[in-house]
Amino acid sequence: MSDNGHPLFEVQNLKVAIDGNEILRGVDLTINEGEIHAIMGRNGSGKSTLAGILAGRSEYDVTSGTARYQNENLLDMEPEERARAGVFLAFQYPVEIAGVNNAYLLKAALNEVRKHRGEPELDAIEFMTLVKKQLAVLEMSPELLNRPVNDGFSGGEKKRNEVLQMAVLNPTLAILDETDSGLDVDALRIVGEGVTALRSQKNSML
Repeated sequence: MSDNGHPLFEVQNLKVAIDGNEILRGVDLTINEGEIHAIMGRNGSGKSTLAGILAGRSEYDVTSGTARYQNENLLDMEPEERARAGVFLAFQYPVEIAGVNNAYLLKAALNEVRKHRGEPELDAIEFMTLVKKQLAVLEMSPELLNRPVNDGFSGGEKKRNEVLQMAVLNPTLAILDETDSGLDVDALRIVGEGVTALRSQKNSML
């Protein structure tokens, strides 16, 4: 349980539709600090829909139910507010962002999170020290930092890049949408070890 006596994250009777078709039909879920929860189901059962709703994707309609994070109404928060507050989504199919390099995106995102937490921003040297440590854990080349986000990356590189972002941002609630899909054995091992290294008594994963 969190310090204020409430679960870190709680969903009650969440129903979600897209284009009038109901996809989630009453989801209940409670996650406390330090917990890892796995949701399993066949393709089309709504796993990615749930992840998207929690991250703030706008194409879905919440028809009933609630989702609370740190005892705040998550559904009332803009996607960027959720990110600053410590909610992170690792995409099943990471998007490519041409013209924006990894280092710039990571540094900007990290400092937004730190400002929200009341922490000082990191300068370039402090940032690179942190990122290089995480790159080593994920067995990623520092050269990837200077490339546009996921542009021209292999499937394994994209998934490792998602885990790198998670490692740098250190979210309170990390939502991993089939991070293991499409990976070969080596990439799966590296991503798995990276996720395991991020476990703590405060951070939770879905």
